[in-house]
Amino acid sequence: MVCFLNDVNGVEAIRERVKTALKKVFDPEIPVNVYDLGLIYDIIVTSDLRITIKYTLTAPGCPIASFIDAQIIHAVKEAVPEAKEVKTELVLDPPWSPKMVTREGREQLKALYGYDVVGEWLKRMGIEEE
Repeated sequence: MVCFLNDVNGVEAIRERVKTALKKVFDPEIPVNVYDLGLIYDIIVTSDLRITIKYTLTAPGCPIASFIDAQIIHAVKEAVPEAKEVKTELVLDPPWSPKMVTREGREQLKALYGYDVVGEWLKRMGIEEE
């Protein structure tokens, strides 16, 4: 039996569950979750409960890419067991930069390292904060 979401609110509720699940997935080298690191580019939920997560890596040659991919799929399947399909798509363009870290991620990094890592990177690169 296939379940269908007939309204935008249902799709958005599933997207929120996926987002919450992604906040439990961490890059083992950086103690911030993949969502707040800015690695998640898109969360697509179809009306027939097929979920696609488009994500990137902090570096194209990341040696733990398959580990992160498996963790994303596992977390989403656990959070949305009624999903008919959960798949990922690795996106390398545009490349990730510290500018993509969320406000929450910046706060987590600041708590860990004692200063605004992203803010310092932006200053060094001559990039204005938005």
